Amino acid sequence: MGADEDDALYVLTAVLLTPARFPAVLGDDYPEACAALGLEPYAEGYGLVFGQDGDGARWTVATDDVTLVACAIAAWDCGMEYDLSPDDRTVAAALPGWPLTLAVSAPGVPSPHDPPPEAKDGTGWARVLVPPDTEAWGPAQRRLGADEIAAQWSAWRGQVEVEPSAPSGPGGGDGGETPVRRVLRELAGYLEEPPPPGRVRSAFASGEARVLRADGPGWSMVARTDDIAFLLLDDEPGEVTPVGRGPELPGLLAGLDAIAARPADGA
Repeated sequence: MGADEDDALYVLTAVLLTPARFPAVLGDDYPEACAALGLEPYAEGYGLVFGQDGDGARWTVATDDVTLVACAIAAWDCGMEYDLSPDDRTVAAALPGWPLTLAVSAPGVPSPHDPPPEAKDGTGWARVLVPPDTEAWGPAQRRLGADEIAAQWSAWRGQVEVEPSAPSGPGGGDGGETPVRRVLRELAGYLEEPPPPGRVRSAFASGEARVLRADGPGWSMVARTDDIAFLLLDDEPGEVTPVGRGPELPGLLAGLDAIAARPADGA
């Protein structure tokens, strides 16, 4: 996928980039994640295939054959082999670099490195993809933290005890507005004016419940529709704030689930 289009791409892994499933580290919603890669927010989404060429250079291939990539991911998750080779006709873009940090590399080729600049009107590559900086607390690390809670819900839930009521009113008794109330107000606003695709996502959980992931300016939320919510804020580095059910949270979560982007159950 480098200067010589005949170069083989040694596929390492792949992820989905759709309104319901995308690497949250790249953005608060699907259009923002697409913009991080210079891709149009195509409604059906993309599959992102990460690999190296014969010289070891990093490449990201965006294909519109989402089903192919989803099947490959499902097979790999089950420990099965799957030959992921997108048809050239489905390739939307071949992008230099990787937008995510990968701990794997292809055997028999040089260590992963950025491709050398190619002559494009004498300017070379406009941009090489690099992973977002997650060393310091900020939006990328905050979203990664919420993803981790969603993936390890039982472990996180077992660490907290919350009161049955949640501070979900419009303001405090002194007329102020706590960060928790602000986030809950903004979440309620999503029910009045739907946010960009992927800003709220719903995934399968045990029983009849769903796991919700939502993001907004400076905050992330993860919740189960039958339980509590956790909030992470840019202004509170490393802190995870539990929010009890209370009288309003159940209805809010049900409303968010109704407008959320979602993959097929069990995906």
